[in-house]
Amino acid sequence: MPDASLLDVFPSPTSQPFLIEHINEEFTSVCPVTGHPDFGSITIRFEPGEFCVELKSLKLYCQSFRTEGIYYEAVTNQIRDDLMAVMSPKWLQVITDWRGRGGIRSRIVAAHGNVPTCWARA
Repeated sequence: MPDASLLDVFPSPTSQPFLIEHINEEFTSVCPVTGHPDFGSITIRFEPGEFCVELKSLKLYCQSFRTEGIYYEAVTNQIRDDLMAVMSPKWLQVITDWRGRGGIRSRIVAAHGNVPTCWARA
């Protein structure tokens, strides 16, 4: 399973609302049916509460999916759940865009909390 214990946080620099967006353009996991690699881009958008996620730990966490046989939908929801557990942001949105296979591309969106319409993107 992906290793959520790799995720580290640090205190948010302000209590004022602001948007953080992290994009991982080199995400990989494994198709649980075929065993072939899946390649995707992960966008993580949130308004911090008390904590922000540290980037090196986020990179290592994402790399822990590399050999994981897991569906796109499960990847997206797992990332959302793990980040919610360590950061408790005011809201969080995880968007995964998967490279096409067999002529089909997939985009999965998982959110927690009320994403303000001024910052919503899907």
